[in-house]
Amino acid sequence: MKAVTVRSYHPDDEEAVLGVWNRVLVADRISPATWRAKVLLDPNFDPELCLVAESDGTVVGICYAVVRRVPYFNVAVQPEQAWITALAVDTDQQRRGIGGRLLDTCLDRLRARGCQEISVSPYVPHYFAPGVDIDAYPAGVRFLENYGFSVVSRPVGMSADLEGYVVPSEVRAAAERVRASGIIIRPAEPRDILPTLALIRRHFSWDWWREAQEVFRELFCGHSEAVGMVVARRGDQVIGYAQHRGEHFGPFGVDPSLRGEGIGRVLLAEILVGMNALGYHCAWFLWTGEKAARGVYAACGFQIRRRFAVMKRTL
Repeated sequence: MKAVTVRSYHPDDEEAVLGVWNRVLVADRISPATWRAKVLLDPNFDPELCLVAESDGTVVGICYAVVRRVPYFNVAVQPEQAWITALAVDTDQQRRGIGGRLLDTCLDRLRARGCQEISVSPYVPHYFAPGVDIDAYPAGVRFLENYGFSVVSRPVGMSADLEGYVVPSEVRAAAERVRASGIIIRPAEPRDILPTLALIRRHFSWDWWREAQEVFRELFCGHSEAVGMVVARRGDQVIGYAQHRGEHFGPFGVDPSLRGEGIGRVLLAEILVGMNALGYHCAWFLWTGEKAARGVYAACGFQIRRRFAVMKRTL
């Protein structure tokens, strides 16, 4: 076996690193543009935590970790928390201890920075998957468990076929009840910007606020062909919304005090109808809990496509 060196990322590594990534992480392949946007241009990127395994001048593995160095909206710097968003060893180099070398070096460098906990891998805003895909990478789950990681949640990714999409009868009935109660559900207009963002600030996350802001910007400040949003209004208040970017559905949410009235299902069905009218063949998203998967999403035609394990350990 040739000697393996673990070192920090160098700007010339991009092509080789993406080659390993896309050969190994086949359920999560990325383009150079995605790599640059989510890694190199992230203000929290540190090449010392983007580790490359090299054998005889050839890149054979990568481990990418993040520590938040700058605040994200109202999320403060979190020096005690770290995330691993990618770990891969080339297919013909596995079972040679390279993954362990990468992970050991990563954990040592994180400890030296004072980190106390590490997660795989819901780093906001630039995660690639909400955890380890348990069907695509079962060996990865076992590997991390052997290193002391434990599963803390099991989100699922879902998709819906939009070809010939018909709103389910129970959702149509819910729409009638919602409208009879005085709630209006319609495509977003410029006057919805402020109340929608206010709703998100009160009840949801700043990452959702950012996502909605970007969709509003494209809808009303630029090119709107690839995005859409519908809102639920009661009087002057926005009480719920749903959005999409291309075939990527979400986020969407309803004021917590009004859940259970069918508003979410109606919003979801409305956005799917709008996506179908734009010519999209499917709608998908990566992350929800199994309770929501069995409830509102299943009622509108979504099916579970991927299952993930969010994993953590202390350092």
